[in-house]
Amino acid sequence: MTPTGIAVIGGGIAGATSCIALAKAGLRPCWIAPTPGDGPHLGETLSPAANTILENLGLSGLLTSDRHRHANTTFSAWGHDQLRERNSIIHLEGAGMVLNRAVFERDLCDAALKTRPELFQTTLRDAQSTPNGWQLVLGDGRSIQTRFVLDCTGRKAVIGQQNNQMHRADQLVTAWSCLCQDDTKPDVEPTPATLIEAVSNGWWYASLLPDKRLMVCYFSDPDLLPSGMSHDVAHWESLISQTNYIKQWIESAHFAVQSPPSLASAGTTWLSSAAGENWASVGDAAAAFDPLSSHGMTTALWMAAQASNAAKAYLENDLDPLEKYRAAVSKGVDDFLTQRRKIYGQEHRFRDSAFWRRRHQDVREKSPDQLGIPA
Repeated sequence: MTPTGIAVIGGGIAGATSCIALAKAGLRPCWIAPTPGDGPHLGETLSPAANTILENLGLSGLLTSDRHRHANTTFSAWGHDQLRERNSIIHLEGAGMVLNRAVFERDLCDAALKTRPELFQTTLRDAQSTPNGWQLVLGDGRSIQTRFVLDCTGRKAVIGQQNNQMHRADQLVTAWSCLCQDDTKPDVEPTPATLIEAVSNGWWYASLLPDKRLMVCYFSDPDLLPSGMSHDVAHWESLISQTNYIKQWIESAHFAVQSPPSLASAGTTWLSSAAGENWASVGDAAAAFDPLSSHGMTTALWMAAQASNAAKAYLENDLDPLEKYRAAVSKGVDDFLTQRRKIYGQEHRFRDSAFWRRRHQDVREKSPDQLGIPA
């Protein structure tokens, strides 16, 4: 067995940042991740609030790459038919960033590996709480004893769900694809912007990535999506044709819809408690927010920094930071659910459709069957 103080389980943004934050605190964790940094290759916006967090972790340089771009302009058609513009100049923290997600995760992983965590590039087979902490059995058969665990396993929340209940506000999913410009058409310089458009059975997000591809995402409930859409490009084209501004952007900039979309879960979920006696959940493992908030990655960075500090304090027999972390995450979830209801409540044009009826309900304590959504 390999004794160690803290184990970080899971890769991605939460896992890599936790390793970096622990190293900054003078600790060398063991990092259990089959492929650290191998996250979803979606284009996503990093909110301006992330700038300070990254700076405090010594990671500001990750955003200087020309493979990301400043998120200066966002257009939206939400609650009204007109397209309205919001500029990043209103943010005191500066502009957010439209990321090449794969590049950002890979660079974050490289930064974590430079701190020399004890890396176990395998899966977690089993985790059992013991009087002295945890006994972890790895996918390759090795066993690890550790005093504290940071659960960075995403929506699976393998440690968190052993210890308390996972709540769900909805069954939101996203259908997404990256579009390239049609090279048989005249060259058009696409607008570097993000566009959000509400429609009768969901809403759309489109953003120009730094490499000039257009990321297009459609958010809806599983029972409202066309059957077999992920295998039939015609269904995808039909949905796009029902939009107003998304369709215009694709057509005017000569983007080509050549393949069906991929599907991914995007619902709002959260644990009853993000921390326990000798563990804490980080990122989506603690709370996964509706992407409309654009705060998912920023929240993961903040959680990683705070939970790592709480883990260090735990090893020093100080439990107060862990309780403060749990309370802060709980308040963050409550604040988000309030904000979420207000944002969805602004859209009344489609109030008779199933998607918007569900969002106008108070879903805080309702189960999927009460919502009328297939689990």
